[in-house]
Amino acid sequence: MRLRRGRGALGFSFFVQGVTFALLVTRIPAIQDRYGISDGLLPAFLAAVPVLAGVSSVATEHLVKRVAPSVVLRWAQPVVLLALLGVGAGSRMWHVAVALGVFGLAVGALDASMNMLGVSLQRAYGRSIMLGFHAAYSLGGIVGASAAWAGAHWHLALFTGYLPAVVLLLPLALAGSRYYVDVKGAGAGEAGQGWPERGGRLLLPLCLVMACAYIGDSTVANWSAKYLQDVLGSSEQLATVPYNVYMVTTLVGRAVGDLGVRRFGAAAVVRCGAVVAAGGFAVVAAAPGAWTGMLGFTLLGIGLCVIVPQTFAAAGRLFPNASDTAVARLNIFNYVGFLIGSPLVGGIGDAWNYRGAMLVPMALVLVTLVHARSFGSAGGAGYGVRHERRAGDRAVDVGRGGNEV
Repeated sequence: MRLRRGRGALGFSFFVQGVTFALLVTRIPAIQDRYGISDGLLPAFLAAVPVLAGVSSVATEHLVKRVAPSVVLRWAQPVVLLALLGVGAGSRMWHVAVALGVFGLAVGALDASMNMLGVSLQRAYGRSIMLGFHAAYSLGGIVGASAAWAGAHWHLALFTGYLPAVVLLLPLALAGSRYYVDVKGAGAGEAGQGWPERGGRLLLPLCLVMACAYIGDSTVANWSAKYLQDVLGSSEQLATVPYNVYMVTTLVGRAVGDLGVRRFGAAAVVRCGAVVAAGGFAVVAAAPGAWTGMLGFTLLGIGLCVIVPQTFAAAGRLFPNASDTAVARLNIFNYVGFLIGSPLVGGIGDAWNYRGAMLVPMALVLVTLVHARSFGSAGGAGYGVRHERRAGDRAVDVGRGGNEV
């Protein structure tokens, strides 16, 4: 019962983060207008968030040696929500700079600690559940993007648009945090013990996969609308659809993805996802019109959605005695991919053409196939239906609220 409650509470935390992040990124034009941020200065503001998040992820690796990941998550999530509200409440440029800085620092700790808890819970369950958490994030993203659309449609001020979400989600997140579960023996180890001497080299393939997956994801987030409108000649209204389609297919893929992992193993599912995602980029690059391009973005959602959750899970399996450390270090490459993806595609598109630019993330996604062995076999992972651990082998010590027992 405690594990089930912990799973539900963590799933809700992923959902809240999906809502929060979508509310921020989908209102970037409104933020720019409110604070008078120039086009030249805007990239610096946007880049500061993932840079600070990466720094915070590194700090979280060391913090969880002293306090449980559940404690970090319990306090990081309210700070992220309040920082979002701060983005809408200010009136001067330095106000938004401070709010975005706090948001970046808090979101790095939040992302790292959420995935630490997800990895340890998956080990406790003895079967794949990680995709379900990220499905909750995708659902939150859809809800947040819809709320942002409503705010823009009704011409609401940023603060007015953000306030209902913060007022509703903040107390619920704090109440749910009482049920977070830390699994003893599945974390960073006492004072960092358990991290192997060549751990960085072993983790590197997964870091590359993570960065390449987020390059693909940021390409869809930042360039899908422009590509459909400028390259494929769609209307302005239709150009807003691909990202929503991408998010919906991401949600669907993650909702059923755990079943595939249990049946066929993580490596097979990730290989399949990489091939489908690469096919999606190929369809986008060759599309003769907007509706074919939409098909390509649909394939991208189905393919990319499985890679990131399974990369975190693979890091936990690869370092069973130091999973918190592995997740914190791996999480940095989430932000590396986000930083590289948008300017990479934009630079190639401006220098050459945007159809050719779509082939670059396609090639990078295929890097996953080279490193698929790092995800392990179904038997090695212990998360396939045919390789479920016996009930006695699944016995773990769990605690609530950061207190291990």
